[in-house]
Amino acid sequence: MSSTTRSRRVLAVSLAGVAALLLSGCSEGADGGSGDGATSLGFVNGANTHFHTCLLKAVEQTAEVKGAKLYSANSKQDAGTELSNIEDMIARNVSALIVQTVNVDALEGDITKAKNAGIPIYLTSVATDDLSDILGAAVVDLKKVGAMDAGWIEKDAAGKQVHVGVVAGAPGAASDLLVGGFKAALPTTAKVVANQPGMFNPAKAQDVAENMIQAHPDLDYAFVANEEMAFAVRKAFDAAGAEDVKIVSVNGTEEGIAAVQAGTLSATVANSAMTIGQTAVEKALALLADKNGDKISNVPLTLVTKDNVAQAPQYCPK
Repeated sequence: MSSTTRSRRVLAVSLAGVAALLLSGCSEGADGGSGDGATSLGFVNGANTHFHTCLLKAVEQTAEVKGAKLYSANSKQDAGTELSNIEDMIARNVSALIVQTVNVDALEGDITKAKNAGIPIYLTSVATDDLSDILGAAVVDLKKVGAMDAGWIEKDAAGKQVHVGVVAGAPGAASDLLVGGFKAALPTTAKVVANQPGMFNPAKAQDVAENMIQAHPDLDYAFVANEEMAFAVRKAFDAAGAEDVKIVSVNGTEEGIAAVQAGTLSATVANSAMTIGQTAVEKALALLADKNGDKISNVPLTLVTKDNVAQAPQYCPK
């Protein structure tokens, strides 16, 4: 998605992706501990990537602990389905809606529908300029995520002239913010020699990496927009004899942290799906009780390297 002007400009968006879902529709979540359904939450998820699955688990578990009844639905990475899911939640007359949007273009209709129905909406990963339209948001600063990876490269390169490749996600706000933050924070001694979208698809990312290393055999570093793609990029580089290319990435999944510990990846920026889900439920309920509370919660970010893997936050609930 381009960054064209719109009435509600997105400030930050989630890393998670573009994978299509196998299942859709609205389903009832676990009853809260109170069992009386006095407070009910609707959660509209965007897809079925590992991020989305972990996010759902965190929302479900936190709602149960907090005694809130939860209804959940999935939008199959489709804006039309997302709006239908929102309408279903409105029909259930939930106390508040938590939404992990499929893309920022979908937000306009989502917010309008919820606002007109008198149901407050809490966003995960994104925020809008006009905070009066939403209950609140748990925000991931993607520009900062990219900048943290660039900072690791600057430190590792130690002033040497280096060549950097970028395997982006899908063209659109999430990937654009990530890559923009990364490129802006690189030192002048680091030259980006290639920048191609991997579409958050490992097979596509592997093709991109194969072409990239063939065109730029002197590549020193690669920034890859999520760990799932990064594993495919590593495979392509190693097959081409480019084992020395250092890869930095994003997410902090269990597999990603293990890859950093093993040296397959050099660094990754962890933004825990579990933390996002927990924050969304806790803050939504708190803001329902006191609308004067802080609307924006910034999700903590951790640059994970071999030196601090033990400090990586838990990504997914058990």
